[in-house]
Amino acid sequence: MLKALRTLLLCACAGLPAGLARGEDVQDLPPYKMLRSLQHIQDSIVLGDHAAADMQRFMLGTVDKRLRDVDNAVFDDPRNVDAALIYVMSGGNPETLSYLVNHDINGNFDTRITDALGHYLSGKGGLMVEMLTKALPEYKNSKIAPYLYLVLGNATAQQDPKASVHYYDMARLLAPGTNIEEASLRRSLALATRMKTIDKGFSYALSYARRFLTSPYASQFADIFVELAVDNYDDHTEAKLQEILSFMDEPRQREVYLRIARRAAIAGMASMTKLASERAQALSAAGDKQPEELANLYSGLIEVPSSDILKAVDRITAIPEDKLSPRDQALRRAAQAVADAVLKKPTAESLTQATAPNVEAQTNVKENDASAGSSDSPFAAPQKAAVERPATAKPETGQQEVASSENDPAFNTFVKSGRSKLDEIDSLLKGEK
Repeated sequence: MLKALRTLLLCACAGLPAGLARGEDVQDLPPYKMLRSLQHIQDSIVLGDHAAADMQRFMLGTVDKRLRDVDNAVFDDPRNVDAALIYVMSGGNPETLSYLVNHDINGNFDTRITDALGHYLSGKGGLMVEMLTKALPEYKNSKIAPYLYLVLGNATAQQDPKASVHYYDMARLLAPGTNIEEASLRRSLALATRMKTIDKGFSYALSYARRFLTSPYASQFADIFVELAVDNYDDHTEAKLQEILSFMDEPRQREVYLRIARRAAIAGMASMTKLASERAQALSAAGDKQPEELANLYSGLIEVPSSDILKAVDRITAIPEDKLSPRDQALRRAAQAVADAVLKKPTAESLTQATAPNVEAQTNVKENDASAGSSDSPFAAPQKAAVERPATAKPETGQQEVASSENDPAFNTFVKSGRSKLDEIDSLLKGEK
């Protein structure tokens, strides 16, 4: 039954009449028609149809088998050559490209393109940039152009981010509303944030929020957007923040504010932590205690190294352990360790108390969720590798990474901040002796 449904979908996406939806006929489809089904499924995934992930894996396997079994004469049709290249850049098997090139006795494949993709897919992107850049003008009006621009954007992101953003812009302009545009926007936002091109960053964030909030990679977008908002927050960016949030429902807005509160608390931005925490609480549904608990945690963290330390400690210790993710549990324990050290009577060894075992022990806490904010994020959870957009040498796994808190930059920043404040307090106390 499942096989029949897959066959029907394959034919429907390829534009075939229902009467041809028989397994033996499907296997005779030219590759370019089969690729239409794969593209349709991938575009559907980034537009919110996460259930299509299994169908995508099926299609990748089906197209791969067809490309290897087809007669070489099929590639006399340039549409099938394009289909093979797009398949490989869409998460397909890189070895299939080598197979096709090795059996290309008629010279249908452009070796400049295949060599460039071979380097890229083997993790040697730097070797293919010049080669692909020279060949690209000949393909700017072809079906593979947006994929090639996306590949170039990925390959140049580290060495030349400005050029990379240009390539991403070209990719999304040539393929609007597709998984290519989703990937290009998200990666352009990351580069704009890194380059401190603030206006461009907010522009990319706005475009993404309008189109792809239900993408399985929207959580990555949220992380980058929060970084952009917190690191560049002022009266000018407040209006842009509100405009972007207006495209989100209340649960997503609340999640963004919780992430902002967490990042701002760790950075020591008291006013922004308080503002974001209050807004997250205002957006919480009646009876939903978790957002309120998290908001109390973040606002309490910022008050630990202050005159209200006792009140802050009471607030954060009152939060039930099961209401916090392992990441936030580590943050709370770090805050408690710093608070205990601040309140402890100074001794001759007090300058080293911040590295006492009660602090070091916290680095053994494991982090089980990849996102800051609530443990049940309303942003789409990342899918497996097969859901990633085209043109990734090592497709993003999308699986939640498990890391110890000692590798959490946020945790380390918070502890270092506490150590600095302890040093200042001990110095003052020693001066009073």
